[in-house]
Amino acid sequence: METSVNRNGGKLKVFSGTANPALSQEIAWYMGLELGKINIKRFADGEIYVQLQESVRGCDVYLVQSTCPPANENLMELLIMVDACRRASAKNITVVIPYFGYARADRKTQGRESIAAKLVANLITEAGANRVLACDLHSGQSMGYFDIPVDHVHCQSVILDYLASKTISSDDLVVVSPDVGGVARARSFAKKLSDAPLAIVDKRRHGHNVAEVMNLIGDVKGKVAVMVDDMIDTAGTIAKGAALLHQEGAREVYACCSHAVFSPPAIDRLSSGLFQEVIITNTLPVAEKNYFPAHSSLCGQSVG
Repeated sequence: METSVNRNGGKLKVFSGTANPALSQEIAWYMGLELGKINIKRFADGEIYVQLQESVRGCDVYLVQSTCPPANENLMELLIMVDACRRASAKNITVVIPYFGYARADRKTQGRESIAAKLVANLITEAGANRVLACDLHSGQSMGYFDIPVDHVHCQSVILDYLASKTISSDDLVVVSPDVGGVARARSFAKKLSDAPLAIVDKRRHGHNVAEVMNLIGDVKGKVAVMVDDMIDTAGTIAKGAALLHQEGAREVYACCSHAVFSPPAIDRLSSGLFQEVIITNTLPVAEKNYFPAHSSLCGQSVG
């Protein structure tokens, strides 16, 4: 395979950060490329060093790096990668962010809070990126925080393809939004999933990463409930929602998300028997410590 391809007379190169090299490799393979050679290391004091090992002068460069945990480390690494490409005279620098960290800090909910999503967007822009490609942003308004073009792609299609392979009767399906804020996402998902009916879990949040389920809007009795969210962090919201669905008579509950953050105690909650399957994509790497026990089912779908 060639390390670069011609596109409109230029060259295209793909480089990977250290956040999710497996996804970067899959993307490069799908494009018929090899990943560009890059040296990324940490000094003894924790500072990050980046050096491109090949010329990118006049090239269209794509940098693949999720800002997943450790978010600050991976974000700083991305910024230094962008700076290295800019100083090496790359023609265009496109930052590919499968998972955009700090996306939840997209507005002020209380006084004297920061809007970190806007700050991170400014950092990426000022570092020298010309374009951003992001996957399933927590809220669409985050696109407006960038002063450069943003391509927003979705993982719904790969999850829908997997659910279609389950051959569940369309009459038995109901798509559930785990909170009011995800209704638009769930409605779009339901429309593509045989125009399934929609249910909503109404919850009231008392603090960060803490949620209390209040009630259910919609009918799930005797049905297969498919809960849809953009990410699962500590799984408090989706686990309490699943418990409520079972109380309301749901036959089976599937959990679907694009970004498997899986902060403790997510695995304990997800493997507690509430879910028939937990369906995720590979926008984030799943650490071995987050593998499910043998009796539970975690299904990963590739977006590469």
